[in-house]
Amino acid sequence: MKSSTIVKLSIIAVVLAAISFWSGQQAYSWFPPQASLEAKLIDGLFSFLVSLGTFIFLGVLGTLSYSVLFQRAAKYDYSDGPAIEGNNTLEIIWTVIPFILVVWIAFYSYQVYSQMSIQGSKDHSNLEAIEVYSRQWAWEFRYPKNNVVSSELHLPVNQRAFLKLQSEDVIHGFYVPAFRVKQDIIPGKIIDFEFTPILEGKYRLRNSQYSGTYFAAMQSNVIVESPEEYQRWLASSAKAKRTPSYNQAYQEFNNKKSKLRGWRSIKPAEPPLVNNLSPGE
Repeated sequence: MKSSTIVKLSIIAVVLAAISFWSGQQAYSWFPPQASLEAKLIDGLFSFLVSLGTFIFLGVLGTLSYSVLFQRAAKYDYSDGPAIEGNNTLEIIWTVIPFILVVWIAFYSYQVYSQMSIQGSKDHSNLEAIEVYSRQWAWEFRYPKNNVVSSELHLPVNQRAFLKLQSEDVIHGFYVPAFRVKQDIIPGKIIDFEFTPILEGKYRLRNSQYSGTYFAAMQSNVIVESPEEYQRWLASSAKAKRTPSYNQAYQEFNNKKSKLRGWRSIKPAEPPLVNNLSPGE
């Protein structure tokens, strides 16, 4: 290969790398705010995959475009191309490079997963367990140490949150987009789940699994607040009388005007009795 060709290919590779890196940085703006430590790890991995994917995409597209535009046969040339049986060097290159990339991605992904440790550490003695109950179609959050039951999840900022996830009927999915964490909740099992919120604010918990007719309405607020505000909320909620929480699925099901005749639907579970209601309930 001529030295001039090597220089040209090197320049093209540098340009593609710069564009790919820029694309990877733009990927950070495609998500909600990074409200947990895990979000930073996940976004870093996603940015890396976007950069890598952009480089490969532009490289393949550029090669194909060059071939179509500048390596075409002459008009009315219907002859066969040269009888090239193979190139050992080229075959080794296009086997080794994908292998290295796959191993690189796998190692990076495993490293991120290990750093997240969202499936729980061995010692939870210093963490307050928050019991999360999911049912068709409502969330219920219990704080046993404070005897509080809530229809929204409250968490102190910059402290490890330790949840015990349970389902009373079918598979549900605990998913907070701003935290970048998701966990399927399997009936008959108590699943330890943990993460660290780092940004105060109100976020949305969604059911990531299709668990029946009203699964899309199975949402709740996640409130991340200062440790002082969190303790005040626990204290005030413990003194409040328990009342039925608002449940969109339950109300719609029992509203005769919204029922569909001729179609059977599972009756939503009774709204849980809670000390603390979401705003507007």
